[in-house]
Amino acid sequence: MAGGGDELKLLGMWASPYVLRVKIALSLKGLSYKYVEEDFKNKSELLLSSNPVHKKVPVLIHNGKPICESQVILQYLDEAFPDAGATLLPADPHERAVARFWAAFCDDTIAKASQQASSGKTEEEKAEGEKKVVEALEKMEVGLSECSKGKPFFGGDTVGYVDVVLGGFLAWVRAGDAMKGVKRFDPATTPLLAAWAERFVELDVAKAAMPEVDKLIELAMARMAGAAAAAAAATN
Repeated sequence: MAGGGDELKLLGMWASPYVLRVKIALSLKGLSYKYVEEDFKNKSELLLSSNPVHKKVPVLIHNGKPICESQVILQYLDEAFPDAGATLLPADPHERAVARFWAAFCDDTIAKASQQASSGKTEEEKAEGEKKVVEALEKMEVGLSECSKGKPFFGGDTVGYVDVVLGGFLAWVRAGDAMKGVKRFDPATTPLLAAWAERFVELDVAKAAMPEVDKLIELAMARMAGAAAAAAAATN
């Protein structure tokens, strides 16, 4: 638990995979915090003042001082609370650099390709995004082998930094699988990742933090309907 006068407040949105990362990390560290759900249509003054550059969640406020961007927040938690709960980043400088590389790969390559695959303007653009996702996950399979050294998680025997970063996407991955009737983490092509994903979602911290798949599907369908309506209105 956070102690010594530490006060933690997390500004988030229930469906955000980036907020989910921070929730899982806080649980792994055993830190108590106050959660504030943000309405994206009516963002709070606290959010706007805490993250004036991007005006996005998550924002972690520690003793009145804001920290923005999910990966930055995870690293901050390790540095600010070194003796609390799990240590996310490896102690060895090279292993720590490798972990940061693969974490960045998750957001810079996998997440962007997934966005293109689901929200591309044309079917060709979506197909190209899907191809990029498959290629990126094959590379991530190599990353898991490199980081885990044959152990269950990217962090080895225990969940670490890359596990939390990639694990934040798994609720949406499961929702996408259910909607499309596919298996994004395919045991046939990425067996290590597929087994890792099954282990991760069964963790108590993951079960407690992850939103229900049905609610994510409902949200996705509403967004798709809204986008379709906007596109139709633009052509009239």
